[in-house]
Formats: sequence, C-alpha cells, structure tokens
Amino acid sequence: MREPLGLIAGLGELPVAIAENAVATGQGVYVLRLKGFEEPGLEKFQGSIVGLGEIGAVVDRLKAAGCKEVVFAGNVSRPDFKNLKLDLRGIALLPRVIAEARKGDDALLRVLVTEFEKHGFHVIGSDAAHAQLIAPGGLIAGPAPSESMLQDVETGAKVAAAAGALDIGQGCVVCDGLVLAVEAQEGTDEMLRRCAGLPEAIRGQPEARRGVLVKRPKPVQERRIDLPTTGVSTVELAAAAGLAGIAIEQGGALMLNRPLMEQRAAELGIFIFGFPAELGLP
Repeated sequence: MREPLGLIAGLGELPVAIAENAVATGQGVYVLRLKGFEEPGLEKFQGSIVGLGEIGAVVDRLKAAGCKEVVFAGNVSRPDFKNLKLDLRGIALLPRVIAEARKGDDALLRVLVTEFEKHGFHVIGSDAAHAQLIAPGGLIAGPAPSESMLQDVETGAKVAAAAGALDIGQGCVVCDGLVLAVEAQEGTDEMLRRCAGLPEAIRGQPEARRGVLVKRPKPVQERRIDLPTTGVSTVELAAAAGLAGIAIEQGGALMLNRPLMEQRAAELGIFIFGFPAELGLP
C-alpha cells in the first residue's frame, strides 16, 4: 500500500485538484490546511489545520499520517514575521527564514524545501503530484496565432525571463511589441484587470483582439513549489482585457480544469499556446 501524499495547502483550485487526483489514483492524501488560508474545497479530505509558524506540528502530523512525499500547493500571502505564532522548530528556523525572505520569494521557498528534506520527506512539485496538469506544447486551444502574435509571444518570453531572473514575477502582457504590464506581487489576475483599464489605443478589444499574456517559471525559482498556474479565470480575464491569447511554457506551467479552459478559449476566440522552454532565454 502506498503512503499517502502529504499536502501542505493554501487557497485555490490547485491543492483541491492535487488532493482529488491523489485519491483517484489510490495513493490517498493527508491535507494540512494553513491557518488563515483554509481552502473550503479541502474540508472533505483527511487532515487538520496548522499555523504557518508551527513547523514542528506540520512535521509531526505528516509523519504520524505515514507521509513520505510532500507537496506544497495553493496561494499563501507572505506573513508578518513579527506577529507569527511559532512552535519550537518554527523559532529555530525563523532567523534563516527572515534572512532568505529579504532575497526574494524563491530564496524563502528553498528554505522550506530544505527544512522538510532534513526531516526525511521527499518534496515533489505539483507537476509530479498531478502530471495531467502540465501544459503541452503547440496550439492547445482556440484560433491559431498569427505571425505577429507569435512575435509578441517571443518578446513576452524574453521579458518574463528577465523579470523572473530578478525574482519579480512569472508573467507579462505584450501587445504589438509593446510591454503593457509585468506581473509582480499582485498576481496574474490583478495584472490582467489592470490591462483591461489601459487606453484602447494600446491594447486589443473583444472585436479586434491584440496582445498576449505570457507566463513562465522564473529562471531562478524552486520549481517544486511555485510553478505558474493558469485556469478558467485566466482565460476569461485575458479575454476581457482584449487579448488575443495566452502563452505558457511547455512543461513549465500548470493548467487547472484544462477541458473547461479550452472550451472557454474557443468560445471567447482567444488562443492558448505552449511555447518551448528555450524561447527567449540567452
């Protein structure tokens, strides 16, 4: 009998999809929902709620549940370290966490991965936990992009790689060679809403779509925790901003509820395209 997957979960569809897949494949799952970021869709699974600073409790409960593989998934805002409630292991880890947090999100995530590996867990990425979520290459849905749109994809891939190298974000929006937005801490959805409010002269419109959302992993990032994720809301917000399509890195991004994403893309007249990982890199 396989050991259950240990899922340390924040908000959103991703941890729910991973938990459902673990059960469907017969592995089973033990879910630790993080206090303040409890995803309602995870209530039906075995597990408990733990605080962000309760490292010892997390380790002890995962071991008691028999977990060997552990995956981090879901949206969690960076905490206020001064007001974080800590157990003894959390207190011991805090100086390293604060020091690495100053270097960016990726450095902070690496501390967490290393800590759990020290306790004998095998930390895996969301893509390993649910391989069906991984974006394929080429045209995935919607109308085929034009040559000018593919040029925007290439420009966006370069911009996203450059921003990611600085640990800023994972995405950007490019229209006719002009960078309209770069994703930072606000996330993809808010960036797309911001684009929808830009002057119509520099962006597409539903009746004349232009521009592309490009998402890819940061070159420096810990891929086991924070792969770019897209979903139905990404498609709908990109369409609302007048964009012609969404481009995501082949093998380096996740698609939640892909059948519905493809359906909505076709209905709204925008494409979803998987570009090769080497595109836009030095």
